[in-house]
Amino acid sequence: MTSRLLDYCRANDWAGYDPYDVLNSKILEHLSFFDSRISRLALTQLMKRSPLNFRPLLRVPKTQNPKAIALFLMALLKLSSLGILEEVDSVRQMVEKLQVLRAEDAANRCWGYSFPWQTRAKIVPRGTPNLVCTVFVANALLNVYELNHDPYCLALALDASEFILNELYWTQGDSSAGFSYPLPSIREQIHNANFLGAAFLCRVYHFTGEKTLLGPALSVARSSASKQNDDGSWFYGESTKARWIDNFHTGYNLLGLRDIKRYGETTEFDSQIQRGFEFYIKHFFREDGAVRYFHNKTYPIDIHCVAQSLITLLTFKDLDDNNLRLADRVFRWAIDHMWNDHGYFYYQIHPLYKNRISYMRWSQAWMLLALSTVLEVLSQGN
Repeated sequence: MTSRLLDYCRANDWAGYDPYDVLNSKILEHLSFFDSRISRLALTQLMKRSPLNFRPLLRVPKTQNPKAIALFLMALLKLSSLGILEEVDSVRQMVEKLQVLRAEDAANRCWGYSFPWQTRAKIVPRGTPNLVCTVFVANALLNVYELNHDPYCLALALDASEFILNELYWTQGDSSAGFSYPLPSIREQIHNANFLGAAFLCRVYHFTGEKTLLGPALSVARSSASKQNDDGSWFYGESTKARWIDNFHTGYNLLGLRDIKRYGETTEFDSQIQRGFEFYIKHFFREDGAVRYFHNKTYPIDIHCVAQSLITLLTFKDLDDNNLRLADRVFRWAIDHMWNDHGYFYYQIHPLYKNRISYMRWSQAWMLLALSTVLEVLSQGN
């Protein structure tokens, strides 16, 4: 199955549609109706939820997304280490793609999405560098360095850390700090962005000894850790419009804290990890292995949540003896309900219908990384 998914992604040149890419339309960009925030937001949500793919009619191009390429690179590195990847040049080619896809005219290496997207408040232009995309790309480059000891990839990651520190890091008073997301001008507490950014800076510190990265990383991590709810959860963010709790962002939070613990050489977040993981296990899984999108309702069952659940459960396999069994149920449920025999995974399942659209970043890249993580754990005899 992993090889079939890999063949599908390679055959499509790692490019595809995205749930949020409708503003890439060659037709809509000429219509004044879509100059308004409300119309852009409404159309994006409509296309994201529709089980019918109108993108070819709207002339939305398939694109190579930097975050997807980073996820593919992470997966290829795992498959290469396992002796499954036959093409020895694939990793180098992915690194070259990421170099080409970097944000233009930026002082440091940084990356953004391959489409413009409308947030609830602002539009983010195509290619605008942001923290989450940059962190995933730079972490993939660090994975290359860790496996192959390629100093060039370490230098690229260090340069990306300077973008995060110089352009996105902010403080307010003595106890509040964060990383701006999705735009440098937006100073809000978005917890998964904070934890991911802090973990990345800790990781660069681990490999380079650059001490200027550690203080801001721990400051931001403490700020978001302090916002953990009494039940162990985190809201997506602290603004009134960001008070939801979902599966994959909770997974990001937990993995970020784990890497902060590891690379920042600290145990100060152990209680937050434990309480957060207990909440995660209790609220995001059905008994049959289906994953819940939100903590208080199941639908939509989303393939990104499936992928992140597998990665999170396997990463924390030593925290709970039941994690491997739960990961097995999640895997089997996804194969039975979301796998297409043409070699790709469906996007979502709703109570009355199934969204069978193939999305390259959201679905296939994440699932290839998840499947390669499954194979990695199996190879360890766990």
